[in-house]
Amino acid sequence: MSSTLVSEADGSSLGDIQAEQINRYRAAWKDAGHDWTPRVSVSRSVFPIVDDRSRELFGLQATGRDQIGSLGEGTPVTFGRTYAAEPDQLIEQLRADAAVMAADTLMLTIPNQMGVETNLAILRAFADHVAPALGWIPADRGPVTGYEID
Repeated sequence: MSSTLVSEADGSSLGDIQAEQINRYRAAWKDAGHDWTPRVSVSRSVFPIVDDRSRELFGLQATGRDQIGSLGEGTPVTFGRTYAAEPDQLIEQLRADAAVMAADTLMLTIPNQMGVETNLAILRAFADHVAPALGWIPADRGPVTGYEID
C-alpha cells in the first residue's frame, strides 16, 4: 500500500479509501488461510512544528484536505494532504485518518533533497512528540509484527 495517492477518486478521503483497501486485503488474507499475520503500511507527509526552524520550513505546507487531480493520463486520483502542525494537532489529525489507524506501519515521506540534518530533525520530532501518542513502540523493544486479523 504505502502511497500518498490512490487511483480512486470518488470524493472519499485518502484515509477512508486506504482503510477500505486494508480491510479487503486482510479479509482476503484470512480467507486464503495463511498462518501468519501480514504487515500493512501507509505513507503520509507529516511535519511536526516544534520550534521556529520547523515553523519556518513547514508552517505553510499544511493542506486542509485531500485533493483530486490527475497524473496526466486523464484518470482522476486522490492525493493525500500534507500534515504540518504542532504535535497535539498532528496527533488529533492522524488519529482521524482511518488508514493510519488501521495500518501496522506509518511511513513518513520526507524531503530528502533538504539534507540529512533537516530530515533527522523531522524524524526526531515525530518520534519524540507524535509517535508515542499513536501507539508507536521502537523496534529495539522487540520484533515488529502485524496486527492480528479478526
